[in-house]
Amino acid sequence: MKTRLALAASAAALCVCAGTVAAAPAPEEGTAQSTGLDTEKLQAALDDVHQAGVPGVFVEVRDADETWRGASGVADLDTGRPVRPGMRQRVGSVTKTFTAAAIMQQVEQGRIRLDAPIGDYLPQLVPGDRGRKITVRMLLNHTSGIADYIPYAFPSMVKYPHVPEMSPQSIDDNQFRHFEPAELIKLGLDAPPATEPGAAKGVYSNTNYLLLGQLLEHVSGVPAQEYITRNVIERAGLRHTGFPTSPYIEEPHPRMYESFYGKIDPPRDYSAYDDSWVGVSAGLVSTTADLDRFFAQLLDGRIVSPSSLTDMQRTGPVVALDGSRIQFGLGLEKVDVGCGTFWGKDGSAWGAGTISLIRADGRRQMSVAINLQRWNKPDASGRPQPHPIDGALTALYRQAMCGGATDAEDAL
Repeated sequence: MKTRLALAASAAALCVCAGTVAAAPAPEEGTAQSTGLDTEKLQAALDDVHQAGVPGVFVEVRDADETWRGASGVADLDTGRPVRPGMRQRVGSVTKTFTAAAIMQQVEQGRIRLDAPIGDYLPQLVPGDRGRKITVRMLLNHTSGIADYIPYAFPSMVKYPHVPEMSPQSIDDNQFRHFEPAELIKLGLDAPPATEPGAAKGVYSNTNYLLLGQLLEHVSGVPAQEYITRNVIERAGLRHTGFPTSPYIEEPHPRMYESFYGKIDPPRDYSAYDDSWVGVSAGLVSTTADLDRFFAQLLDGRIVSPSSLTDMQRTGPVVALDGSRIQFGLGLEKVDVGCGTFWGKDGSAWGAGTISLIRADGRRQMSVAINLQRWNKPDASGRPQPHPIDGALTALYRQAMCGGATDAEDAL
């Protein structure tokens, strides 16, 4: 049985839900590894994604010392401006790995203890019994039980995942609205808990990572975005990655088209958006090249220590916002496919989807970005239905991750 790899916010995924990178069966002993980059097949796979309905798609794929960057389609449907491999993109929940790395740096310095209650650090934000039961580790691996705040910050979506009862109105209402982290955190804490703290199966929640941002600010003495910029982004030598200081993205970027399950027709551009609604949970802008560089350095022990990376790679089952189950550690997802085990993250913003994965041996990487989201229209029951884009993306991931492996057809 093949397991589908879906880019963030395809199918039923909502907002900055990561976790639509579904786990596949572990590779059998002797499974073939990837065998170099076939650039003609990679370009053909990109073209197929564009032909299936995505305005623009761009990637960076690496095999050992060989790197290929490609693109297909347009950055702007009105002007026909072509999409380019080096463009910047809102990367959504890929941001969580950066935030988790920053937290682990503070753990290494003794300012944070992973198994300490969050109430020890932020008693005003998470008071009482809840603050005593929820640990920093639980926030990082989504086992805190705290609900996601997004359906409450976007009230026209509170009926998620029942698409017929949702509306995109809140996307417009919040486009230039500024949120404070404490405001969003309170929405998540006031909502019914998803599980008990420390449950064996976690539930994905953006509220967890906004709390981690407040923790980082508390122990470092500087704003969380500033700490992450200085100690993670600059440490990795990323020149095109950062938290926007306005709703507008600097440097060349594609327009980002949101369909919202066919309720926005034609899809509308939301490349300009106040990212305070996600902050250090999902607010970064980056490039595919920067993401490949970041994850390569992270797995090579150059962002956090080897022991911290080991902690980050201790995974457990987590239910993503779309209901799928993922293997999630401390800011990292584990994806087992036929050509190996990959680590990384996916993410979505309004109109933008990104995924970045690196194989455990560090030799094979892919970062993929697209400028259309939530293209699956629902059937009469309200369940989003398959779309040709889904299959085209799966084929692209297969080629990018597994290349010419002899069992690549069964790899995903």
